[in-house]
Amino acid sequence: MAIEAFLSTTAQRAFLITITIQAIVVLTLVGLVFAWVDKWVDFNQTMYKTIPCYLALFAFGEVFEILMAVDGLRARNIIQLAGVAIFHGCLIIFSAAQVHETRQALSLLGGCDFNGTTESYIGCSGAGTLFVKVRPLLIAAPCVIAAAWLILLWWTKALFDEFGWAVFHIVGANPTMKKMYRWYQVVICLLKFDFFFFIGVTMQLLILVVAHNSAEFGITITAIPIVLVLLSFAAIAVQREIRWLMSISLVLMLASESYFGTPSNTPIYKLVRIFSPGSESPYETTRVTLALFTICAFLILFATFIVGLRCFGDFDKGLKPSKVHGQSLLPTQIAEKINLMGEYSSFSSHTDINSKPQSPGYSSEPKPDGVYTGGAPLSSRISIE
Repeated sequence: MAIEAFLSTTAQRAFLITITIQAIVVLTLVGLVFAWVDKWVDFNQTMYKTIPCYLALFAFGEVFEILMAVDGLRARNIIQLAGVAIFHGCLIIFSAAQVHETRQALSLLGGCDFNGTTESYIGCSGAGTLFVKVRPLLIAAPCVIAAAWLILLWWTKALFDEFGWAVFHIVGANPTMKKMYRWYQVVICLLKFDFFFFIGVTMQLLILVVAHNSAEFGITITAIPIVLVLLSFAAIAVQREIRWLMSISLVLMLASESYFGTPSNTPIYKLVRIFSPGSESPYETTRVTLALFTICAFLILFATFIVGLRCFGDFDKGLKPSKVHGQSLLPTQIAEKINLMGEYSSFSSHTDINSKPQSPGYSSEPKPDGVYTGGAPLSSRISIE
């Protein structure tokens, strides 16, 4: 059975098309909400900043989801595509929470109706008010995302069946090798989501509480490319099995649980500040969203550390060739070998799996170095006599 090319199957195309159409529809809805509210309120006021936060996070989230889907399909990485489906489910929760937070921002005067004044139009949540105008769009967003999610789950199942053969081509039939490779895919996927949630929390803090002319603003902006580089180094370390670099990466993951190295910026401290009566004002209308992102960032980074330790224990067990070359080369082109039992070795020290009793015109010479048959189709010379 041949491995299908990128976007050559119905399941692959349907998965990507579903995400793309959903992203276009949802961003249109969010953009309309932003445009309508922008006509009436000043987004520099803290209570209204939930709307630009909502737009910025959804724009980034939808673009990130599309890129993750394309990358997962190209690499035939079902773990990453499952991660995209889970991430999509999180977007449903985030968009549903935004209905409540927008209501808080646009109903400072309570549930009164519009009485002809600007104050009642933007400060009440009753009939004829600004909130009532944008509420259908806010409700439509999670509905569209949920409908797309159900479709994605269907196609994810189809892709799981399709990409299972690709994993066999990369690592062979040995269950131990397949398990190690799956853990490797998990940690790479988690590193990508680490970046998203770090950016998500950072964007919200920049919009809500960090003054643009302050030193903290410059430090926060500078931290974004630094974190990207550090996460990239962690991915390189686990892929190429560089022990010293992986050790540093694991230590930095633990250190990152304390943002920028100061106790007052730990995720737990941030959560306390968000809900503390004396300091909740800057977060009043974005409390739920910021708390969700902070908790997710903390948990995913911790999960990355745990899975990273698991992958660290699999170093030097013969998986490196598959991790480095497995996504781009056919099994017979991989430079280093893993036999069907999952042993990392040269064919010169093992029996050739294609060997059989000597016969005229048949050479029993071992396969040359550079040939990997761990996941390749069996030779036609094999007999089951």
